[in-house]
Amino acid sequence: MRNYIELTKPTITWLILMSTAIGYYFGLRGGELHIPTLLHALLGTGLLASGTATLNEWFEREADAKMRRTRMRPIPSGRVTPRNALIFGIALSVAGFLDLLLAVNLLAAVWGMLSLTTYLFLYTPLKSRTPHSTTIGAFPGAMPPLIGYAAAAGKLGAEAWILFAILFLWQFPHFLSIAWIYREDYGRAGIVMLPVVEPDGKSTALQIATSSALLIPASLAPAYVNMSGQVYVFGALALGLVFLYAGLRVVFERTNLRARHVLRASVIYLPLLFGLMLLDRSVL
Repeated sequence: MRNYIELTKPTITWLILMSTAIGYYFGLRGGELHIPTLLHALLGTGLLASGTATLNEWFEREADAKMRRTRMRPIPSGRVTPRNALIFGIALSVAGFLDLLLAVNLLAAVWGMLSLTTYLFLYTPLKSRTPHSTTIGAFPGAMPPLIGYAAAAGKLGAEAWILFAILFLWQFPHFLSIAWIYREDYGRAGIVMLPVVEPDGKSTALQIATSSALLIPASLAPAYVNMSGQVYVFGALALGLVFLYAGLRVVFERTNLRARHVLRASVIYLPLLFGLMLLDRSVL
């Protein structure tokens, strides 16, 4: 059972569920919280995310076997057979979609399935063909708030798209820093990430810094649609500047150490930003 749980990448699923819950909260728009709907939104999204992660590992099992950081995953290490992983991933995905469809609403289920299909059938195959796959992958990666918002409101409003934009931009410094750190591994597996095709790292560092800079105005947008107040504005600005500082240092020092600083900053930034957004909203 531990091997099958590992296939679902629970640490990433936690981030997805956090983003879904944030979307649900702002989708309420002052309405009454319906606990069963929230729980089913989280359950369905969690099952879909787990199924997507499992099927992604099934698709990439040969590439994973060539990379040092992934060769001990359940499939390439032989702890789970490809057939069993495929069945498990499909079962999780179907269960997640049906839970969203039957216990939440059609819109949430559609966005959930759109996230799965774009991730598996666009982003995953493009990883071995073009460095622009990172941009494609950022779209399904930013959809969890849309699922949560749709679950609460039955439609999508400006708040949902602001959350989408924040999560979309955040992914570039996060994943490009990982790609820089493990560029040799990716190259060995034939995955065409930006640091692989441009080993000097200039374009990677520039994209990290640019997306970090764009994240600042995107993160301030909630204050202008009454999602949060002035406390959030100052906090988001401070967080954004610290994040940008880490990104700018990579421009001048393209080293693994600086990339790890960006990665660490990204992991800290998002939960703090969302937490501050909720805190200031609850005060209002």
